[in-house]
Amino acid sequence: MNIYDIRKYGTALFLAISVGVVAFFLYVSNNLVEDLAAQERERMQIWADATKQLADINSMPGTDAQAENIDFLFSIIQRNHNIPVILTDDDGNILDHRNFDLPEPVDSADTYYISPANERYLRQKLNDLAGRQNVIHIIISADNLQHLYYDDSKLLRRLSFYPYVQLLVMLAFIAVVYFAVSSTKRAEQNKVWVGLSKETAHQLGTPISSLMAWMEILKDSGADPDMVGEMNKDVNRLSTIASRFSKIGSRPQMEDADLNEVVFKAASYMRTRVSSRISLSTELSGHSLPVKLSAPLFEWVMENLIKNAVDAMEGTGAITVTTSAEGGKARVTVTDTGKGIPRKNQKTVFNPGFTTKKRGWGLGLTLAKRIIEQYHKGRIFVAWSEPGKGTSFEIDLPANCAKTAVNPAQTR
Repeated sequence: MNIYDIRKYGTALFLAISVGVVAFFLYVSNNLVEDLAAQERERMQIWADATKQLADINSMPGTDAQAENIDFLFSIIQRNHNIPVILTDDDGNILDHRNFDLPEPVDSADTYYISPANERYLRQKLNDLAGRQNVIHIIISADNLQHLYYDDSKLLRRLSFYPYVQLLVMLAFIAVVYFAVSSTKRAEQNKVWVGLSKETAHQLGTPISSLMAWMEILKDSGADPDMVGEMNKDVNRLSTIASRFSKIGSRPQMEDADLNEVVFKAASYMRTRVSSRISLSTELSGHSLPVKLSAPLFEWVMENLIKNAVDAMEGTGAITVTTSAEGGKARVTVTDTGKGIPRKNQKTVFNPGFTTKKRGWGLGLTLAKRIIEQYHKGRIFVAWSEPGKGTSFEIDLPANCAKTAVNPAQTR
């Protein structure tokens, strides 16, 4: 199992634990809300029982004990200061109401009088409550039935929203933590790659300078000019590679260029360095493709893609490099007839360290992605791949302008 599989499973485990924690807190919160709702139901049942007993006492001759009972029952009713209730008879007439924010104040001298505005308000509330289960039927007598409708208290209504608020807060917290960890890891990786690239360029500088001096000595000592010329090409190549590494981490100079020319140059260089059993052809757009790019870095990307294609074909096959214009963008496609990339790896091939080769650090495509997306503001991705048939990598770059004059189609 490689580091990216471990990270994938680790992320899945983190998300699973997070979901479990959120679910646990939601379960606890919902239980609290349900318990409070049950308590309010019990309180309303006591309120209804007190109302029934008051009706029973009022229908019998008064005694001191009954008076005490009446005071006690009234105290039960009066202690309800937070649960909105409406008491009606069987015909729907409002007999009592409590704890509603009425549009007009109630006259303390006549609490049973309901103004027209308050009547309309209470009727609307009664209609709302009648469609819910918060109702207790009170049997006063065989021909006297009353109905107690009650709403949730303000505390219960607030708590009912609490689980959703809690869910949003926890999801936001998890997202912030995940983003912070990912950003920190990405920044750390960037520093490693930049440091490695610049240190590589620095270490290459001294031997390259020495080799250049030795080349001059060989030239003056009468060595074979053809041999010296080939060696000089390799030394210049090393100098170009060192220059490319030194540009990683700093903003390269972007210049106007025709994408066709840059791609053709990179492909021509690689054509003489691949096996004769591998066909490398270019199919360039019939129009010039003006873009802004760093030619040395973009050629590096092309060489990396072509090298990967060569490795994927294991000695024989065909590589086709095409350029085109699509939707205001300049496009380069590198297609090979190699072994292909499994679907599960198509999004991870650009990750640092990912490689299917026995040798190699898996940095080529990572650096290619950085060069294209961070420096050239473009996009590089696996456009198509099928195991046993081949792979197509695609690069999209912002074009400077519309198509210019038509040039003869270049195909090699």
